[in-house]
Amino acid sequence: MDFLELAKNRYSERYFDNRPIEQEKVDRILEAGRVVPTACNYQPQRFYLIRSEEALRKVKTVTSFHYNAPMMILVCYDLNEVWTINGDRYYSSYNSGEQDASIAATTMMYEAEELGVHTIWIRGFDSKTVVDTFGLPKNMIPVMLLGLGYPNDRAKANAWHYKRNPIEEFVTEL
Repeated sequence: MDFLELAKNRYSERYFDNRPIEQEKVDRILEAGRVVPTACNYQPQRFYLIRSEEALRKVKTVTSFHYNAPMMILVCYDLNEVWTINGDRYYSSYNSGEQDASIAATTMMYEAEELGVHTIWIRGFDSKTVVDTFGLPKNMIPVMLLGLGYPNDRAKANAWHYKRNPIEEFVTEL
C-alpha cells in the first residue's frame, strides 16, 4: 500500500479481539521503532512489552484507556541518554526525549498498520504512577502506551477520524 494511503486509512482502534500478535510481527514493529531518526542519533527511546495477564492487569490500574488491547508497548525515553540544549528562550532546559520517543511510537504504529495490526495511542496516565507500578528506573520517562491487536467485529473508525482541516490551515510560506 502507498504510504500516504496507509496514513489516511489508519485509525485509532478501540475494539480489539483477543488474538495474540505473531512474534515475527512484534519483532518488525519493534525494529521500526529502533531505526528511527533521533536527535544527534542518541537513541533514547525504550520499549517495554506488556502482554502477560499480570502486566495487562497493571495497565488497568494506571489508566482506564486500555480498550482491552491484548498487547501494549510502553514507549519511554531514557533521561540519561537524551540530547539537550540550554538557553532556548521558550525552554530553560530542552531535551529531545519526548520527540524521539514519539517518532519511534508513530513509526511503530504505521509498521503495525502495514502488517494488519491495529493500534491506539494512549496518554491518559500519570507518568510517575506508571514508573512506580512497573518498577521502572527513575531515569525512564513514559511517553505513551501503544495498544496493539487485531480488530474485532465492532471495529471501525470514529466519525471524526475522516474530518481533516484544509491544507491551508497548516501551511504558511515564510
